[in-house]
This record gives sequence, C-alpha cells and structure tokens, in this order.
Amino acid sequence: MTSHHPDESLLQAYAIGNLGEPLALLVATHTALCPLCRNAVRHLESIAGTLLEDLSPTALSEDSLSSVLAQLDGRETAAASEATSPVAEGAETTLPQPLRGYLGRRLSDLPWRQRGVVADVALFPDRKDFTTRLLRIRKGCRVPLHRHEGLELTLVLSGAFSDSQGHYLRGDIAVANSSVVHQPVADDDEDCICLAVTDAPVYLAGPIGRLLNFAFKY
Repeated sequence: MTSHHPDESLLQAYAIGNLGEPLALLVATHTALCPLCRNAVRHLESIAGTLLEDLSPTALSEDSLSSVLAQLDGRETAAASEATSPVAEGAETTLPQPLRGYLGRRLSDLPWRQRGVVADVALFPDRKDFTTRLLRIRKGCRVPLHRHEGLELTLVLSGAFSDSQGHYLRGDIAVANSSVVHQPVADDDEDCICLAVTDAPVYLAGPIGRLLNFAFKY
C-alpha cells in the first residue's frame, strides 16, 4: 500500500487538467497504483463538474466549436492508435497505464544510458520546462549525493529506495525541493525503477561533486 502521495494542490491541478504533460503522466501513473488518490481525483473531478454546471452561460466565439471538436478528434485518434499499435501490445505489462502506453515497448528494449550505478531514459526530450526520465538504480547502490534547484517528483515503479526523508515503495512519490540534499539508496533485493520529473537543474553535492558540476558546465 502506498504511503507517500502527491499533495492536494497537485491532485486538484490534475483533476481540472491544469498540469503539464510530464507531471500529468506521473500523477496519472501514481493514481493507477494508489486507490486512495484515484478516489480523491474522482471526487475532485465531480466537484469541478458541479461548479461548471452552476456557471452562467457565456457567449462563445465563432470558432469555439470547431476548436473543441478538433481537440477531441486528436484525443480519440491517439487513444485508438495506442489500442491498436503492435508496439503498444508488446509493452511491459507490469507497468500501469498510462505510462505503459507512453513507453510503447518493454523496459529492456528502451535506450538506457548507463551512468555509474544509475541508468536513465529521457522522456519528452523536446520540453524545456521539465526534465522527465525513467531511472534504474542498481540494487543496494547509492545515487550520488545531490541537491535540487527546484522541484523533483519521483514515482517508484518497482523495487524501493530510501533517503533522509523516508522509505519509498512501489506507487510512492518522493518529493524533493531546493532545501533538500539527499542520496537515495536502492533496497538490496532488486533494482529500483522510477519515473522522475524535475522543473530545474540537479547538481552534485560535496567537494568532488562541485568540481564535476564546474567541469561539465564549462
């Protein structure tokens, strides 16, 4: 059972469709693993629907209907493509939707980049507002000590890890902000696979880390 959840403001933003795609993917995948947050989102969506029904009607521009229909058509096309795609059919079935649909292939077939004890796969590479990655931390190993310039949300998909803030199992979300300096450690029994979304750079901490940051910057 999940013990670490996104805060209410994040769930509210997700329920009304006000999150960027990377964060929306992370929250949606979490809710697929967490009945508590799934029910909370349904409740928030119900409240939002009731509020919309109580609003007074307003005049629409001439192209409003065509714009909405175009958006709906795009969503239906994407959903149909995911349902019939041969690649999607061979995707990793242990991962929940919608992440499984985004990956479209097995974890072992992804273009992992090995970086010491951590391997990663970049998602949404063209976005400038978020960095989104799948991470695989080798079992029993420590991620280099690092700090965050902004917010990082890390969803555990398999395995588990610990840091100074807690122990995170499948479905848990770890939240780190600019005040956090930490060194996650994967549990000993299996590799830890996570989905991580950050909205600002991450820097290595400690004397050696600061030297490496300087070297890579220049």
